[in-house]
Amino acid sequence: MRHTTRIELTNLSDLNLANRGIITPEEVRCVTIEDALVDTGATRLSLPKPIIERLGLAPFGNAKARTAAGIVDRIIYSEVRFTVLEREGSLPVTDLPADAPVLVGHMVLEQLDLCLDIRKGLTYNPDHDNDWIEEAY
Repeated sequence: MRHTTRIELTNLSDLNLANRGIITPEEVRCVTIEDALVDTGATRLSLPKPIIERLGLAPFGNAKARTAAGIVDRIIYSEVRFTVLEREGSLPVTDLPADAPVLVGHMVLEQLDLCLDIRKGLTYNPDHDNDWIEEAY
């Protein structure tokens, strides 16, 4: 069964510049995706190239990823601030082909203490009584 969620994405570098008064809040690049695919087989937050370009993210590294098509090279881009179910976090993102959906991987779910219920879809972690409990590092 396919589960999707709404995710708001903001260029974290832009947000930091706006907070310091270097750019205006209107100049902060952001996008909302209404149907991001919750993919428990994915590790990271992965975005199609056109969304990466729209957000103005900068490449800074490479990673190997295991996909249904085998091992592929992915580019790692600068961090985005993301919001899912009113919870916020930030992570670097990896690229996907232009025709791929946004993939919300388990790093996002773990950071926001969310779970995928096969019947209900994306939910707050029921083991934590819907409270946001972060892991201690």
